[in-house]
Amino acid sequence: PIAYERGRIYLDNYGCCISSIAQEPRILYQKPKCSKSEKIEDALLLECPLGEMLPNPSDYKPSLIVLTVQNWLLRLSADCGEILEKVYLAGSCCKFRYLSWDTPQEVMVVKSAQNKLPAAARQAGIQQSVLFHLAVFQVLPLSFIGMLEINKKIFGNNVTDVAISNGILIVMYSMGLVRLYNFQAISEQFMEQPFDLGCEFNWNGEVGVVGKYPFGLPCNIKITDIPPLLFEASSLENAFQIGGFPWHYIITPNKKKHRGVFYICSLKDNALAKNGIQDMKCCSLEPDWIYFHPDMSGRIIHVGPNLIKVLKLKEVENNTDQTEIAEDFIIMANRENCVNSSVTVTSSGRVVKKRLNLLDDDPEQETFKIVDYEDELDLLSTVAVTEIGADGRAHLDLRCNEHGILLKSIPLLESWDVTYSHEVYFDRDIVLHIEQKPNRRFSCYVYQMVCDTGKEDECSREGL
Repeated sequence: PIAYERGRIYLDNYGCCISSIAQEPRILYQKPKCSKSEKIEDALLLECPLGEMLPNPSDYKPSLIVLTVQNWLLRLSADCGEILEKVYLAGSCCKFRYLSWDTPQEVMVVKSAQNKLPAAARQAGIQQSVLFHLAVFQVLPLSFIGMLEINKKIFGNNVTDVAISNGILIVMYSMGLVRLYNFQAISEQFMEQPFDLGCEFNWNGEVGVVGKYPFGLPCNIKITDIPPLLFEASSLENAFQIGGFPWHYIITPNKKKHRGVFYICSLKDNALAKNGIQDMKCCSLEPDWIYFHPDMSGRIIHVGPNLIKVLKLKEVENNTDQTEIAEDFIIMANRENCVNSSVTVTSSGRVVKKRLNLLDDDPEQETFKIVDYEDELDLLSTVAVTEIGADGRAHLDLRCNEHGILLKSIPLLESWDVTYSHEVYFDRDIVLHIEQKPNRRFSCYVYQMVCDTGKEDECSREGL
């Protein structure tokens, strides 16, 4: 796949890096084709923190942290691909596959795939109690905080996934249950011994160097008892989000008939907010989706096929203990020319009745596909698609984040097939459209905004 991170386009499993900042894309580096054993599973872009003294000159430049299929964690120069640091995580006992931020640009989490026994071992009655491994690092300088196991003897048999985010250990269960624990409290209570990368250690009879092959990292956070529970909720498909001011959470009741219905509740006392049930009643193939606005305003974005609602939390009049969900602004798809009448009359006067109504996301109607936020410009971007004949046509709209007013509309020149997978990135003056076609064929379309000097001179003269 093609990946994009802050002005850099990555091809060939991060082996080739292209800068998209210049007027014409240029190759920053291209590595020789790697073997399957060196394949990169996941990556995070690491940027230098401001106002901090760092031990190495290379720490002041952007770098890419990558995880390989052989459990190596590498820090690469984002400009040339040179290996700056390497850490060996573990042997074949677990397979690390995922990178994520606990605290963005500060604390990183490396998660294993779920440990599963071979079929022969399961048939022999052998049980696997350790489900996941999590390794936690401080970044710049890279330092090891600890590794822990998620054991079903402690957390239960039905664990399906786990994550660490914003200092919270999140455990998800097959019946839709989500449980939250304080990770800092867990590390303080169950940390057996701290370790530093590159230091010799003697651990469970093994002598080696922390982060070096073949020993890797010790599992030094041993959870021996269920930690104190911070919070739990039951939601369809474990969909659970926290945000807003004051803190609220969004869930879907854990029944299939409630799919597309969202409850917004207070984290303090689980009370449902006034107007806290959001239901667009969509009749569509693609479900609507909802999330807390990434601009840290505490607002909520609810996206349907033809409607985007930006919601805000506010106190109920004469009741400061209750919160109300109110509309901040609404963005509507352009469906003025769409005629969806169930009865039509032909030129000969014959009345024709349609047996089926169009879906809300029918390709012939303009439908919202992507909504994103550009933090540096404080703009909301939306991608809407309409199928015209055999081709789908898309346009990217840039809107005022505060009020939703349309500032600019950019038509995408390439056709948009709604059956393919698409990603669109709007980053300062760059727009990228990454498309995945059948048989893992990828295309990347790059647009760059340019200043219209003629209009700018005209505006300058008018200003003078």
